[in-house]
Amino acid sequence: MTETGGLQTDRLGGDQGYSVRPAADSVTAEDDTWSGVAKDLGKGLAQVNGTYVSGDRPTAASQMSAVSTRYTASDFSRAVQETLGVDRQQNEMSQFQSVQQLTYTDGHDADLAAQIAALSNELNTAATQLDASPNLAKPKAYAAQIEQTIKEQRKVLQKNKKTKFVGLGNRTWLQVAGQMGKVIDQGVAAAKAGDGEKGADKVNVAYYQYYEKLGFEKNVMNAISGSRVSFMESSFKELRKAMVRGDAPAGIKKQADELKANLNIDAKKLDGGAVDQVNGVTKFATSSIGQSFLILVREGLEALLVVAAIIAYMIKSDNKKLVKWIYLGVVVGLIGSGLMAVLFAVFFDGNGPQQENMEGVVALIAMCMLIYTSNWMLSKSDADAWQSYIGDKAKKAVSDVTSADSLTFAGVVSLAMLSFLAVFREGAETVMFYQSVYSMTKDSKGMWIGGLAAAAVLVVVFVLIRFTSVHIPLHPFFLITSVLLAILAVTFAGGGVHSLIEGDAINGTYLASMPTNEWLGLYPYTQTIVAQIIAAVVIIALFVIFGIRKHREKEMKALEAASSEEAVTR
Repeated sequence: MTETGGLQTDRLGGDQGYSVRPAADSVTAEDDTWSGVAKDLGKGLAQVNGTYVSGDRPTAASQMSAVSTRYTASDFSRAVQETLGVDRQQNEMSQFQSVQQLTYTDGHDADLAAQIAALSNELNTAATQLDASPNLAKPKAYAAQIEQTIKEQRKVLQKNKKTKFVGLGNRTWLQVAGQMGKVIDQGVAAAKAGDGEKGADKVNVAYYQYYEKLGFEKNVMNAISGSRVSFMESSFKELRKAMVRGDAPAGIKKQADELKANLNIDAKKLDGGAVDQVNGVTKFATSSIGQSFLILVREGLEALLVVAAIIAYMIKSDNKKLVKWIYLGVVVGLIGSGLMAVLFAVFFDGNGPQQENMEGVVALIAMCMLIYTSNWMLSKSDADAWQSYIGDKAKKAVSDVTSADSLTFAGVVSLAMLSFLAVFREGAETVMFYQSVYSMTKDSKGMWIGGLAAAAVLVVVFVLIRFTSVHIPLHPFFLITSVLLAILAVTFAGGGVHSLIEGDAINGTYLASMPTNEWLGLYPYTQTIVAQIIAAVVIIALFVIFGIRKHREKEMKALEAASSEEAVTR
């Protein structure tokens, strides 16, 4: 339990979620009745309306966020839910959210006034019913009852070892959002003083050390949506850009206030049970087991598919003796990614723009190599072409490269580089993500379970590709492998450019209407989409050229066969 001024924060067990509420000894005179609480909320709503009408929309949004927090902190929301029903409480929450949304844009004076009047009336009506309820204590006594309930539930949770952590340690997401807000305010102050670079650095701290590292981002993605995460990423980035450009302080403060308001909205959804209200799949995805499992599968699958395809290709083409160099690339990639993660943790305090830029560059290099490898495999998908290649070039080259006497560094690098890049890019990111999950959950046992389960899945996938590919005919095997690598190249193109955007290496033009899908490397930025389109066009062009060439070769063979048959007839 922590105390800040008159506010006392504590955890509530079971389905009750988390609450930020006033300490029992800090309840005001107005809080002696529920009608007094409703009157206090009504004053806040009236202030929001007045501020909005005056033209100060960012302040109105901030004030509305404070009123919403007061609605929960005063236990009014809980009392309505327990006494008047869940539907009534959810209706009030929806009204609060609707009013909050109106404060984000201009031109809603009439709608805002009408909705605030309706909400105030609803709160007063509910308060009258609460005061008349014989089984409901007055606010101060009600707060004391909850205090006792918390203590009892904590004992039960501790006894059964089912304690669930939110944010970092016992902090709620609203507290984490508040801490981010303080860091952002420091950045605004620095920018106002003329140091835009320092201000942008502070925003980076809020983003990388809180939003990413504490798991705020991952929970929003799983419990709310990936598009919401992209919107928030863009908001952080636009604020940094405004500071570096030296925009007017008023504009910077407006952007910062909107960002903080949106952080609070997401935090309230998470604290209010957004994670618990979603379906079973999403609940799994937000647990320490689920996050550890999905992170390793997500990051490891791309690398595994590349490595497995190359190994299967080597075995399929009777070059099994080259496989050891592919494994060497994997091992070096794992070691390198581990060292890189340690270096970033030591020198850059964990996730940061340097890591994002490194990942982006590696991803784009891997994309180019994937396109080349895909096209090369496609060109050899014809059995005759492959046999010709082996007969004329490969046998001697393979013999030279794999001979213990003539082994060269260039030969090893040429065989292992692609597997190294695939593993290196994903490995460091996996370590960083795992660090974030642990910071958020402190559940090492759950992480071990999720990580080992994911490793088992990856091993099964590898074995399936490794041994089933032997029975696939040469042409369809090379064709399927080529298409797989081409798809991965497009995915790498989007992910690579997105990492460069996050690291501020390039500017990103946010597209609000576009969805987000990490598995496909799809992000709502013009630059990522253009990069994927270019990669796809290049790949399609290479496939078309291959198709035209094969068609011409068939025509030539048909003509030669016809000429031979005619000569025999004569």
